[in-house]
Amino acid sequence: MQFQSKWVRLAIWIPVLTAVLSVAAYGWSLALPFIADDYLQITLGRQYGPPWKWAELAADPLYRCRATSLVATWLTEPWAGLDPYWYNVSSLLLHIINTWLVFCLGAWRRIGWKLSAIAACFFAVYHGQQEAVVWYSALPELLVFLFVVACVLFWILRYERPGQARLWYAASMAAFALALASKESAVAAVGLLAIVEFREAGDWRRTARRLAPFAALAVVYFAADYAGRNHNQHYGDGTFSLWAPFWATVPRSMGRMLWVWGWVSLAAMWVWRAKSQVGLVATAACWMVLTLLPYSFLTYMPVVPSRHTYLAGAGLSLIIAAGFVTLQEQAGKRRGLVAAITLLIVVHQCAYLWIRKQRQYIERAEPTEILVQSLRDRQGLVDVYCFPYAAQAADLAVSLRIGPRVQLRVAGMGRPEIPRPGAVDLCETALARAAMR
Repeated sequence: MQFQSKWVRLAIWIPVLTAVLSVAAYGWSLALPFIADDYLQITLGRQYGPPWKWAELAADPLYRCRATSLVATWLTEPWAGLDPYWYNVSSLLLHIINTWLVFCLGAWRRIGWKLSAIAACFFAVYHGQQEAVVWYSALPELLVFLFVVACVLFWILRYERPGQARLWYAASMAAFALALASKESAVAAVGLLAIVEFREAGDWRRTARRLAPFAALAVVYFAADYAGRNHNQHYGDGTFSLWAPFWATVPRSMGRMLWVWGWVSLAAMWVWRAKSQVGLVATAACWMVLTLLPYSFLTYMPVVPSRHTYLAGAGLSLIIAAGFVTLQEQAGKRRGLVAAITLLIVVHQCAYLWIRKQRQYIERAEPTEILVQSLRDRQGLVDVYCFPYAAQAADLAVSLRIGPRVQLRVAGMGRPEIPRPGAVDLCETALARAAMR
């Protein structure tokens, strides 16, 4: 009875605590206006979100891989309109649900509820993945996490609830299909399932048989994606390449994610010889590698961008949780030390988001906000100087928020010696100044 009472308290308070921590870390983002690509996300939601448009969506090689986010955006607009607050709320709510899924990983006895509770709390405030939570256009990252982790959880329940193994297998397959409809990185789920299967079954033949349908679906998915590469801008604009130096990108990205608390946790476990955590740390490290790998073929950065580290963040959170448990064991009755370090970690993550990242996102939204506000009472053709995003973003922002009465002629960076009368000059915005340096 005492164990059951403790579990009930944990099941109630951890979801509440992770929700509070998520709001503490990301509450500032609710007041942000739309950022440039958000207008494209809403436009695509209108174009492909309705059920009667799904045949067209399935024929689009790029956006069929983001189908769940486009449907979600289409469902959001009728009650949210073009008020960015509610779109930001939906992203934050998804993040909170994802923290609960991290907590649910404790259903696997090799992780346990104590470790998963700590991991969920860190995941709620981790600043390294902020772009996925703050930027509405990164909604696919939240959704692929939701379905991939659900897929893994259902797979785990095959072992924890063996009497319903077939049901959980079918549920895992359904979640995997939804993950594939959310983002290309969902193929990493096959590797994550293999980790669980290997640690539980230890028989590679049985593992291969059980995972064969998942692997086959992933291969068909990738083949269909590659076959449509001529109609997928990410293949043509240099964003993605199969020849990218993934062998260097993955370790660099892992090292960046581990800084600073991941390295501290690993050092603590090494100093205190926490042999009981070796298996968990190895599993979490494999999780990070597998979930970073699909993004390591991007070519525009030497590391995986922050929004793409969201799925890998669960593995990082487990490593930090293992280090924290080791600290608790070593600290003994010195609870004040544990409380002080806990507070330090939370304050560090939240302060970085509030002080540094909030300003950066305001600057990212500034060009489209100034543009729209400048054209409220205008009509006809208007020149725009120094718009730091693609011209399409300016056109969509004006089209959605003002209407067709204004047409834009977006120039490059810099203004002419004799500006046209009535032109909108964005050369003094922070992004434009940075682009012109």
